[in-house]
Amino acid sequence: METRPPLPPFTAESAAQKVRAAEDGWNSRDPTRVAVAYTPGSVWRNRAEFLTGRAEIEAFLKRKWARELDYRLIKQLWAHDGNRIAVRFAYEWHDADGHWFRSYGNENWEFAADGLMQRRIASINDLPIAESDRLFHWPQGRRPNDHPGLSDLGL
Repeated sequence: METRPPLPPFTAESAAQKVRAAEDGWNSRDPTRVAVAYTPGSVWRNRAEFLTGRAEIEAFLKRKWARELDYRLIKQLWAHDGNRIAVRFAYEWHDADGHWFRSYGNENWEFAADGLMQRRIASINDLPIAESDRLFHWPQGRRPNDHPGLSDLGL
């Protein structure tokens, strides 16, 4: 049986670890790596799009990262209880025409006993920004440990 620690029920520490692991996965921009963190029948709502299962998740992420270029994400734990975690996040990206955006949102996560996410509900808003207003400047990939988080950046 596949497991993905930390496992529920979550403590503040293990929930924060889960959030950072998710952030790291998404910053890899590897749809396959991200999709395997979800149960085979995981159910998503992402904005107004509804997905079920790893194949749909992986296809969605391929489309997302083909459109959202130079993607960099920061997640922050908001709350946790039992097998659920609430997260707030922001990410910066630009489109093919070079227009920059900061996307803000909240996610509600529900985990199976094996630590795989079985439900993800995401609400997201996009704010056009000038390139000079960007705050996320680390090299593509994992956010460095010493890079400020959302609260430190005033987001």
